[in-house]
Amino acid sequence: MKIISLILLFLIQSNLFGETYFCKPELEKLPILQGGRVKPLYVHAMETIKSLTGQSRVDDHSAVEAYCLLSLNGMGLPSQIKLDARIDHVDLIKFLDIEKGQHSIPYEQLLSKEDLIKSEMRMAQGMQDKSESYKKSISKLYGNLLLYKEIKNGENWLFANRIGNKIDWAPLTAFLTEEKVIAQKKLTPEDPFLPVLLKSKIDFDEISGKKYELELFYAKAGLASWSLVLTLLSLATLVLFKNFNITLIFASLSALTQLILVALRVTISGRAPITNMYETVLFSGFGSLLLALILGHLKKEKLFVYMGLGYNVCTLMMLNFANGMLTATISPLVPVLRDNFWLSTHVTTVILSYGALALSWVLANTVLIKRKIGKITKQEELNFADIIYTTLKWGTTMLAAGIILGGVWADYSWGRFWGWDPKETWSLIVLCVYITILHGRYTTWIKTDRFITVTAGAFLSVMMAWFGVNYILATGLHSYGFSEGGAIFLGTFFIVQIILIFITSTKFTKHIES
Repeated sequence: MKIISLILLFLIQSNLFGETYFCKPELEKLPILQGGRVKPLYVHAMETIKSLTGQSRVDDHSAVEAYCLLSLNGMGLPSQIKLDARIDHVDLIKFLDIEKGQHSIPYEQLLSKEDLIKSEMRMAQGMQDKSESYKKSISKLYGNLLLYKEIKNGENWLFANRIGNKIDWAPLTAFLTEEKVIAQKKLTPEDPFLPVLLKSKIDFDEISGKKYELELFYAKAGLASWSLVLTLLSLATLVLFKNFNITLIFASLSALTQLILVALRVTISGRAPITNMYETVLFSGFGSLLLALILGHLKKEKLFVYMGLGYNVCTLMMLNFANGMLTATISPLVPVLRDNFWLSTHVTTVILSYGALALSWVLANTVLIKRKIGKITKQEELNFADIIYTTLKWGTTMLAAGIILGGVWADYSWGRFWGWDPKETWSLIVLCVYITILHGRYTTWIKTDRFITVTAGAFLSVMMAWFGVNYILATGLHSYGFSEGGAIFLGTFFIVQIILIFITSTKFTKHIES
């Protein structure tokens, strides 16, 4: 209690006993150890506060201020910061006895129900009548409650504590010692605390360097948002201007911005950017745009660029707005993914194949709509079919190569080439679907009008292999990639695509002959 009393006295004497104490914006650059790696406090605080509350701020406090103020509770310092847990699951709302129409509950109130929540979570896991969504929701809530307690006790905030030429990591309550505060008060009597905390950054930088600061730039740059703006401008100029070079400039700038985004994630994480759903969506959109630009140049065909931009908009929309389904958090790899050679070949090839197949999906749906409203000639449709056929060949070839590489990796990691894991099975289903379409088109037993419709519907198999296995089935050896919150998105995608195919069916359409 001596150190706590001393700190309280210093805070009062130095007029720091205010709303934020020494929780200042300068702290955002501090290196901290969390999740098995060093990262800036800004990144960890933002990820933590978003996980706990679903928001990036708490009232008028930034994520860094809120995280700092909550951590100070572990030192006995009072603060008015109040965090509420977001509760959306209907059954969980009933279990927690939350008032009708409310979707949040204070964490302080949850602390009194910790044992009850823990007991309910364990019971739910063993009950077959409980939905998977409820099990995931209560497990996430319990995990967030433990995280809240850890932060409040001052044990989550780990500082770089220099011991000779080595760095040891200590929680706030152990790092901010009486000796450090007294020594610093002689140098800066008006504020001895902030310099002590910032000294940890100086010590870490001298020994380990400043590579972690790159993540602070990455987190603040908003490159995904800039990429979306540039892609939308590319599509707009494609429609509004006859000069195609304007579109190419914006499309190239968007591809360059996404390349920087991917490169930063690779540099920060030290691995290929394809280990979670956020990264696969990012890499798929970027890869499809790059492939479209290359094919458009080689084939001298503008439509490839339109296809790439169309799909790129979809992926960037997900990255920017589907925060409940995708998370940009850079996490450590599970053991099976730590072989960067196989990660950089097998997964990359499969994700790029999805991007290539998505190009065909964009144009196929465009043709269906144009056909329905009578804005396409038979000759144009034949030309579009040839372009779709080209992207299908690229996508199917890469998918086949990716599956073979995955089998080799599986034999290396698990001791068997093939095991009918859900992810493996659905990848094979996708390959069979597209091989059938290619064969049917080549032998002409799938006519042009039917070829367009079948290609649009075939992408549902890709979505099932890509998202469905992760969000709905959630079983198998590929469990390291599973996520939450995508079942509604996937169901909506399926319904919309099926309805579109139905209302644009050829029997309801009249072609305008050229």
